[in-house]
Amino acid sequence: MPYRLYDLKKHNSGLLDLLTEHLPDMLWVKDLNGKYLYVNKAICDGLLMANDTKEPLGKDDVFFALRERKKHSDKPNWHTFGELCFNSDQVVIDNDKAMKFEEYGNVKGKLLHLEVYKAPFYDENGKTIGTVGTGRDITQLKNIQSNLEKSLEVLKIQSEQLEFQANHDALTSLPNRVLFIDRLNQSIKISKRDKNSIAVLFIDLDNFKEINDSLGHHVGDQILIEVSKRMHSKMRLSDTLSRFGGDEFAIILNQIDDNDNIANIIVNGMKSFKEPFIIEEHTLHVSMSVGISIYPYDSADANELLKHADAAMYKAKHSGKNRYSFYNEDMTKEASKKVYIETELHKAFKNDELLVYYQPQVDAIEDKIIGMEALVRWEHPDMGFIYPDEFIPLAENMGLIVELDKIVIKKAIEQFQLWYKMGLNPGKLSLNLSIKHLEEEGFIKYIKSLVSDKSFFTKLEFEITETQVMRNPTQSINILKDIHDLGISVAIDDFGTGYSSLAYLKRLPINKLKIDKSFIDNIPNNPEDSAIAKTIIDLCRSLSLDVIAEGVEKEEQKEFLLNNKCHKIQGYLYSKPISSQDMEILLNTKNNS
Repeated sequence: MPYRLYDLKKHNSGLLDLLTEHLPDMLWVKDLNGKYLYVNKAICDGLLMANDTKEPLGKDDVFFALRERKKHSDKPNWHTFGELCFNSDQVVIDNDKAMKFEEYGNVKGKLLHLEVYKAPFYDENGKTIGTVGTGRDITQLKNIQSNLEKSLEVLKIQSEQLEFQANHDALTSLPNRVLFIDRLNQSIKISKRDKNSIAVLFIDLDNFKEINDSLGHHVGDQILIEVSKRMHSKMRLSDTLSRFGGDEFAIILNQIDDNDNIANIIVNGMKSFKEPFIIEEHTLHVSMSVGISIYPYDSADANELLKHADAAMYKAKHSGKNRYSFYNEDMTKEASKKVYIETELHKAFKNDELLVYYQPQVDAIEDKIIGMEALVRWEHPDMGFIYPDEFIPLAENMGLIVELDKIVIKKAIEQFQLWYKMGLNPGKLSLNLSIKHLEEEGFIKYIKSLVSDKSFFTKLEFEITETQVMRNPTQSINILKDIHDLGISVAIDDFGTGYSSLAYLKRLPINKLKIDKSFIDNIPNNPEDSAIAKTIIDLCRSLSLDVIAEGVEKEEQKEFLLNNKCHKIQGYLYSKPISSQDMEILLNTKNNS
């Protein structure tokens, strides 16, 4: 049975008066309209500013709020409890249960916080006729709590600052050796799980001591700050740059695919040092020596990797400074050569160093040239001839393969058209294409611009590898169909290596398959390769496709192919790739014979 206060007068004994009037907590009873039915002295003095306990009876909080507002009309932001907390009575009535609230408002110019308990007030029949409540001043407790939260926040900031100082370099704010080793250990765990590599770079600035000694440590410090900024700007978000002290820095390069990536990152970093450092009107040139070790090849231990990188750095410094060295000498030479080739490849385009060589395709029955494949060669002014295996993959990685293709296409088409005008019969021109080139908008338009007579399209053949076709066979079908519609033949190069689907093979607008050299090398002695070559030939016959074998170097290979009705052959047995001048001589010789 809920508590009922149905007749205040019956319970208003001397003991009740004593308890309520001297109770330090506020006590009150209100009707459903929020008008006070009973108040004790504590609420009159501490909240309502009433003259006595009789004055509030029949009045509500709004009455006292307005009265206090008039007293403090010069303080528009000053709010009383009556203005801020008038709705909590209704919440208790709506929920029909006792509830706890924290309420606040200004009392005599000060912010007051109350912990308030309110409950429904019932008559003798259990009907709700108002609310009964009690309140306790918790302002001091709230202030203590607020101060404690502020103190904890200050302690947290100080703790973070101390932790940062313990793990970072004071001058550059970069991770120090302690944090570097910790991150390297974490990287090793992740790389071990994901089975990839990490590179550790140890960096020492060249001639830094001379700057420090001649211009002072304050200039040296500014150099170190600017150096850290330049190096950091060239790094990936996943990597870590650290300063160990003095002019020594270290870097963790995560998820490294190969040594070329490392070399490229280092070279880009070195390029950023080409611009001089302007410190206090001094123009200063700084370079760096870099040592590299690689997880897991050089070590699986963080400290060992750092030690090996440090040793490699000294090797680089003693070799002339402003260079890098792998812990393994052979890797250094290989990576240096590739980086050099990448740099020189840009020059090759500008200086017209890329040449087109031609390898004849022969009808072995008639011993007649029926076409030729255009192959790119690079004639470097210092390194001599550089073969495609060395620079084609680099061109693809550098995004230059499309431009390279265009050079070969333009030169080869112009040469072929010239040969036909001269009365020579070079047959069909086979051009290798990257799928990226085929996807380029305007490719067909570009080819049309190179051809003076539309009938020449029938003299062209584009070769694309089976692997590239099968990356997106549906798209490849559409692209190759546009080429085929011009009258240009389409051949699938390196057939047998890309796991193509026969269903797609039937749908592709192709004219020819080229049997990959890897299957030709061991015929007729290897039964498996012989069976594969024979199967491809039979497949072409059943699909009414032309077939040619590449990489033929021996008479017994030629005999095997002829016996199995493949008479179109390309390979060193007839000719290696030769220049346009030598090809012209060969064509004249064949024509005359």
